[in-house]
Amino acid sequence: MSSRSNVHSTAIVADGAVIPASCTVGPYCTVGANVVLGEECELVSHVVLDGRTTLGNGCKVYSFACVGISPQDLKYAGEPTGVEIGERTTIREYVTISRGTAGGGGVTRVGADCLVMAYVHIGHDSQIGCGCILPNGATLAGHVTVEDYVTLSAMASVHQFCRIGKYSYIGGGTTITQDVLPYSLTSIERNNHAYGLNKVGLQRRGFTEEQMRELSTAMRLLTSGKRNTTQALEEIRDMLAQGAGGEHVKYLAEFVEKSERGVIK
Repeated sequence: MSSRSNVHSTAIVADGAVIPASCTVGPYCTVGANVVLGEECELVSHVVLDGRTTLGNGCKVYSFACVGISPQDLKYAGEPTGVEIGERTTIREYVTISRGTAGGGGVTRVGADCLVMAYVHIGHDSQIGCGCILPNGATLAGHVTVEDYVTLSAMASVHQFCRIGKYSYIGGGTTITQDVLPYSLTSIERNNHAYGLNKVGLQRRGFTEEQMRELSTAMRLLTSGKRNTTQALEEIRDMLAQGAGGEHVKYLAEFVEKSERGVIK
């Protein structure tokens, strides 16, 4: 070990990097000059942290992950951009998280309490909420927004500028080219369509039976029958006006109204 007992002798830590004494930096890690680690972070081995990268308290990064590397964007010209990782987030082997670009806000973010599994790629300027699970091989292009408590499955891929609504679940191998409805199940097995409510996920997050009934009704209006989106929204607004829908139904309607790419139905 080096004179800093928490940094392995084979690790390369640039001058200016902030590494609290409670952190552990394992063998052959490379930490750039503008990297800031929170308390009790662990870099297992062979980790690369670059750019203006900040890790919150209690993060763990496994071998061969690269966080804060230059974005895969031909317009990028070396601007001082960065990555922010929330507290207690785990980043597994061979994950790549690109730093932001000047044109996209400058920062790629991953929220607290996320699990980013092996071989995941998170493109530049993407914004990931809290409590998300990104399984093996999931790929997010640049400028993707993933809201809180979303679960992707293995090998799912998301197109640039898509928005993934909170509490949604995306099946394995699904390609996302439009916005994903919050609270929904969306899968390639159903022809890349939303096909119902993410009941298991909502139960695990403490949703009541009444809340799930209201959401299920609203989801059926959006995804079933011959209504177009405008007609479905009118019926959902009628539900809300009659007090039949709560804050989650209201959010679902607002999400659809604000969608710029259109929603998967």
